Amino acid sequence: MSRDIQVTFDGHDPRALSCFWRDVLGYVHPGPPGVELPGDADPLAAWEEFLARVGVPEERRNSSSAIEDPDGQGPRLFFQQVPEDKVAKNRVHLDVRAAPGLEGEERMAALEVECDRLVALGARRVRRHEPAPPMSAGFIVMTDPEGNEFCLD
Repeated sequence: MSRDIQVTFDGHDPRALSCFWRDVLGYVHPGPPGVELPGDADPLAAWEEFLARVGVPEERRNSSSAIEDPDGQGPRLFFQQVPEDKVAKNRVHLDVRAAPGLEGEERMAALEVECDRLVALGARRVRRHEPAPPMSAGFIVMTDPEGNEFCLD
């Protein structure tokens, strides 16, 4: 039997990190429990109102955030606030499939376009790995705004 998973990120600013990954993956912020949101509602504003209503102190309202796949296929991503800085390479990272079915220069060109989009969102490009068939189709290593490594694959 397979299991569902949630991927958890530690960081200083869970709300900003969740917004970055929402835009990278095309995910959405879910609404607060028991709150029905109209289609045009801002879920983050709804969370602010909800947390204030249930008595969460303002300084604790950015202690966590989450995003979900609107199609229900991918894992939920959870972001939790931690006091310490990231000091070493990730032992686990996400591979963002940005060029499915493409090969060679066409693939690398698609990855470069996505890399530029993500840099504009706050990511940092680390390095490009050229295709090395048959074992690697090529990829770009990046970091999110808090230094967590991921690959455009």
